[in-house]
Amino acid sequence: MEEISQGLERLLHTQPLPPTTAGRLETLLRWEDGSTRKVAALLGVSQRTVQRWVTRNPARPTRPSARHQETIAGLVRARWQPRIRARRRAEAEKHGVIVHTRARFGFRAGAGTSDDPRLRLLTVHLAGAVTREMFTALDAGADEERHRLALSRALSHAYFRNSGQRAHHLHVVLDDIDFIDFTLP
Repeated sequence: MEEISQGLERLLHTQPLPPTTAGRLETLLRWEDGSTRKVAALLGVSQRTVQRWVTRNPARPTRPSARHQETIAGLVRARWQPRIRARRRAEAEKHGVIVHTRARFGFRAGAGTSDDPRLRLLTVHLAGAVTREMFTALDAGADEERHRLALSRALSHAYFRNSGQRAHHLHVVLDDIDFIDFTLP
């Protein structure tokens, strides 16, 4: 559902985030020097609650609620590799990114053209200005539709219109993304 924003997040990290809530909680504890009190203050729960989550008691397993799992994931995501994140983002905004995707593209064009959506595999270099626009939308918490619109405009210009050399009135619609990956050039 949020393929583009997740792809941009993956671009900014060299190591993947811990996949489990237990791993994320351990990461928070490590960042807070093992203090369950500090982690509890971050999460807005009691210290004893964090201690129950961390303690592996097979007789009484206790897990964070879905709301707390989202909060833990958000805290880890926000603080994960801050210097690497800043450096990779600056490089992407300066030099652009390479988009590798398989998606269904449809067209709105003049009479006599086929507007049927087709599944295409594309690898395209996008300019730094487009990357900056996508990161700005990501920071603003924009929905996936805004990311999809910016990406379809950029792919339309770079690939389908050959950087403005042809098909000037072609409007590309990005419908169904099978996969998408962003890399630095």
